[in-house]
Amino acid sequence: MIEIKYIAVVDDHVMVRKGLCSLINLFPSYEVVFDADNGNDMIEKLKSFPLPDIVLLDINMPKMDGYDSAQWLKVNYPQIQVLAVSTLDTEAAIIKMIRHGAKGYILKESDPKELKEAFDNVLCSGYHYNDAITQKLINSINGCISQDTFYESPTKVTTRELEFLSLACTEKTYQEIAKEMMVSERTVDGYRDSLFKKAGVTTRVGLVIYAIREHLIYV
Repeated sequence: MIEIKYIAVVDDHVMVRKGLCSLINLFPSYEVVFDADNGNDMIEKLKSFPLPDIVLLDINMPKMDGYDSAQWLKVNYPQIQVLAVSTLDTEAAIIKMIRHGAKGYILKESDPKELKEAFDNVLCSGYHYNDAITQKLINSINGCISQDTFYESPTKVTTRELEFLSLACTEKTYQEIAKEMMVSERTVDGYRDSLFKKAGVTTRVGLVIYAIREHLIYV
């Protein structure tokens, strides 16, 4: 017997939300348990419906947006996985959702097959971020390989690199980070490239996941 996993869809655009619900209900072993048009509506419906395994969460919504909704779920229902779905593809948006508890991030323009894969990955592996981070990092996060097989020990992160890393996990630009650290942008680039090498990643989003994974920052 196939085990059914429950999905909640939270999006303020009715046509998008209903379209996602119809699509998800076509996926084998997945069923939409409820849909909501913002975070406040989601909170109310969580009181009346079975708890979902995954909340598919839009970012830009009135009353209570995706960031606040993800944070609320992380505090009140940590067992529920959050998968962000959005038209936003900026590093800042992805990083902010990660910091607020999202375990995956896909674009609304994605192929339906990717949405199904995202559900599978979040439930089976814990994360889904496409090409935003390397497969090596995903494997490390999920304990599939020994962490010392591909990056240096976090103890080798210098004090200034750690300061940069903390700022890189915010929405600040590299230029703003350089100004706050009172160094040149070239120096900041050096911190970034050094940490890319130590973490075995190639993107800023990858650094954020690395920092969370190694408890170098707390979210």
